[in-house]
Amino acid sequence: MTSAEKIIIADDHPLFRQALAIMLQSHFSEAELLEAQSIPDLEQLLLMTPVDLLLLDLDIPGAQGFNTLINIRAKYPQMGVVIISGIEDADTINKAMQHGAAGFIPKSTAVSDMVLAIGEVFNGNLWIPAENVEQGAALAIDQRLDSLTPQQHKILLMFADGLLNKQIAFDLGLAESTKKSHASTIFLKLGVKNRTQAVILLNEIVQGQTCFGPSAAN
Repeated sequence: MTSAEKIIIADDHPLFRQALAIMLQSHFSEAELLEAQSIPDLEQLLLMTPVDLLLLDLDIPGAQGFNTLINIRAKYPQMGVVIISGIEDADTINKAMQHGAAGFIPKSTAVSDMVLAIGEVFNGNLWIPAENVEQGAALAIDQRLDSLTPQQHKILLMFADGLLNKQIAFDLGLAESTKKSHASTIFLKLGVKNRTQAVILLNEIVQGQTCFGPSAAN
C-alpha cells in the first residue's frame, strides 16, 4: 500500500465509523481516511477525489440495497469496494460478490480479521469470511461442482489450464473485476480459498470419473 491510498468509510453509525477509523489508522497509517454517513455524502466525496477503497454498509441512508453497489462499481470500476454489514448470511455475501464487491466483512468480525481482509483487498485479492468458504465444503464434491453456472464452470476450467486473470477476462469478454467476482463465487460454492485449491478439487473429480466411468460402461 502506498502513501497515496484513500479510503472512504461509508456508514451511518458514528461509533462504528470511529472504531473502524482507529483500526485503520493503527494498521494502515499512511492511508488518508474519509467518512460518509449517507449516500449523498458518499457521492460528493467520490466526485471530489479519486478513492482507492470504499468500505460500504449496504444499509447506509439513501442506499438501495445491491443497486447502490452495482451503480458504484459501474461508475468507479478501478475502486475496490468492500461491504461491511451486520447482515452476514451466505446468500447476501454471495450476491455482494457477484455484483462486484472485492470483499465482505461482517460487522461481527474480529479486528485482526478485518485487518487481514483489508490487506488482502489492497493486495489485489478477494476476501470472504472463512466460515462461508467452509459451508461450500460441507457438500459432496459433485454437488459443489453442479452448483456452478456454465460461466463459472468455464472459468474453473481456465484456472485448470493455468490462464492468468487478464487472459480469462479477455477471452470471455469480461471486465477483470467481473471475472474476480465470479472467482470469489466459485471459491464460495466449492468450499475452497483460492484457485489452486479449486483446481485440485476439479482434478479429484476428473480422476474419479476416469477411474469409475469406463468400468461402469463395460
